[in-house]
Amino acid sequence: MTSDSNNTPVESTRVTAVTDGVAQLFTWDEDARIEVRNLGGEVVIEANAAGLRTLASHLLTLAQDGVPDGSHLHLEDSNGLEDGSVGLVLERSDDE
Repeated sequence: MTSDSNNTPVESTRVTAVTDGVAQLFTWDEDARIEVRNLGGEVVIEANAAGLRTLASHLLTLAQDGVPDGSHLHLEDSNGLEDGSVGLVLERSDDE
């Protein structure tokens, strides 16, 4: 459980994913709202403060030492993203 700026506990959802025997813990703030739209030539990720913290946390989880190349998280409409969103995959790639 995390806390907001008033030190009030914020409810969250946690999901553990395992890649090559390495577990990654992904956490969503309860009030996170994340929407992804494809506008043709660009993608817009729109989120409230809790959603931005959640995305930052997901990226930091994938960036941790020991996380295998290719580890990824799928976010989809009604599964981590707002209804009507296009899918979003966050993936670690250490290849140059």
